[in-house]
Amino acid sequence: MAPGIRTFPFDHGGAANGTVLPTGSVALADLTAQPRFGLKGPGSSAWLEAHGVALPPVNRVAVHQGMRVLRLGGEDMLLTAENAAPALADLQGAWTAETSAKGYSSWREEGWAWMRLSGPALQPALARLCALDLRPTRFATDEIAQTRFAGVEAVLLRTGHAFDVFFDVTASAFVARAVAAVEKHCANS
Repeated sequence: MAPGIRTFPFDHGGAANGTVLPTGSVALADLTAQPRFGLKGPGSSAWLEAHGVALPPVNRVAVHQGMRVLRLGGEDMLLTAENAAPALADLQGAWTAETSAKGYSSWREEGWAWMRLSGPALQPALARLCALDLRPTRFATDEIAQTRFAGVEAVLLRTGHAFDVFFDVTASAFVARAVAAVEKHCANS
């Protein structure tokens, strides 16, 4: 493998290569290669705020320069940049150059898979995959759930008519198979 080229679970050579992602009444899309950056520990929130990032309350989402800012704890943030890679790169560059208190990288771009669950049978699928009530009337767009999803610890957030799910990258094939089984059940119901 050439230096600087990362392999993701569903890529050729990845640990989940060959696992088929469901695309029917419940669809699962792999966003693991999309840019994101996690900061954690003392100084993380102060550093982000000093760089103009308005932080949401814990278990909520805010938007900054096109990036989503997920606050997972008092000093635990995940910034995702599906459509704002340059803004995230600038922020990461400033963080890397900083020598004062800034927290530490939580390696979310390395250790977490990022999947998007969608489809016309999304709500019945969510009811089977997660014990929380994730209906739009009970779970708002800017809320975060840190819970079990498809049998693994995960972070979930609503993104319009879909859910983004972050979980340990080593469980990628397992989660894909669990969602595929639920999709098959929903299609037959």
